[in-house]
Amino acid sequence: MTQPSALLQRLGLQHPIIQAPMTGSDTPQLAAAVSQAGGLGSLGCGARSPDAMREAAAAVRAATDKPFAMNLFVLQTPAPDALVVEAALAQLAPLYARFDLPLEPPKKWCEDFEVQFETLLELRPAVASFTFGILSGEQIERLHRVGCMVQGTATTVQEALAWQNAGADAVVASGIEGGGHRGTFLSPWEESQIGTLALVPACVDALSIPVIAAGGIMDGRGIAGALALGAQAAQMGTAFLACPESSIAPAWRAALASAQGSDTRLTRVFSGRWARGIVNATMHALDPLATQLPPYPIQNALMGPVRRAAAKAGDADGMALWAGQGVGAVRALPAAELMHQLVAELARISLPPVR
Repeated sequence: MTQPSALLQRLGLQHPIIQAPMTGSDTPQLAAAVSQAGGLGSLGCGARSPDAMREAAAAVRAATDKPFAMNLFVLQTPAPDALVVEAALAQLAPLYARFDLPLEPPKKWCEDFEVQFETLLELRPAVASFTFGILSGEQIERLHRVGCMVQGTATTVQEALAWQNAGADAVVASGIEGGGHRGTFLSPWEESQIGTLALVPACVDALSIPVIAAGGIMDGRGIAGALALGAQAAQMGTAFLACPESSIAPAWRAALASAQGSDTRLTRVFSGRWARGIVNATMHALDPLATQLPPYPIQNALMGPVRRAAAKAGDADGMALWAGQGVGAVRALPAAELMHQLVAELARISLPPVR
């Protein structure tokens, strides 16, 4: 390894490896294991209530004294027209019937971001990260005052610059190869489908703050490649998804074990926001209706009962099987063991000096 980057030094990390926040799939045990092994573990808190955020942070801190990140979705609670909801439910009626679910709207559409944000300030994680939107300069300053490093997600250079201009400390450059939801918030969707190999160096050249590479990175070679492009760390989601510490259902684990990158597609049928997952029957059935579906978080909440029922039934065709294009290289290893292998793989590769 070369001299640790400014990002690693600031956070006290041994290795340039960040476990991506994976809302609904990560656990305190996973985050703690990655942090304890010298990387940065993350808690995806977009769907966690304030009390659940407190419980998860306490569990990580009980397991390790190392730094960790907490991630929120930047969004407003919607108030959709009843006719929009009725039309969306009509499209989903066959899926609801398949799992014997009552065809009715949810009691709430999403967690209240403002309340979550105040809880984040209370919990003071080493890193506060965000996706789906951007904070105001005042919000970032409030996080700085309680000691949080602020990290934003960008899918274009324009979005990365917006985060830098708002006062963020680092930006995750999220390539189109990555699994799960796209963080696009400023650029038109058609302009945000940029691969990691192209996006990372463009962001490095445009920004004066650290860039973290994300999207399709699965092993030491990928981490080394990200560092060679000028990133100061690699954020990895799918690589950690198969770890026993993740909370994914058995049917999802089985799908990960047999999938290749060519089996993944971008879809908005499960949540109303573009996201990459393993193709299944629900995607085949609803993708033709993609432009008619309501946006996130409305579609996400409407599909919630279906996803939960499918997971309980072990039915992979009704689940959102999020995975990136590197899924063919997943290793179902405990997080600490996976970290050890990643570090060993990286150490075998000669890297250029860190800027």
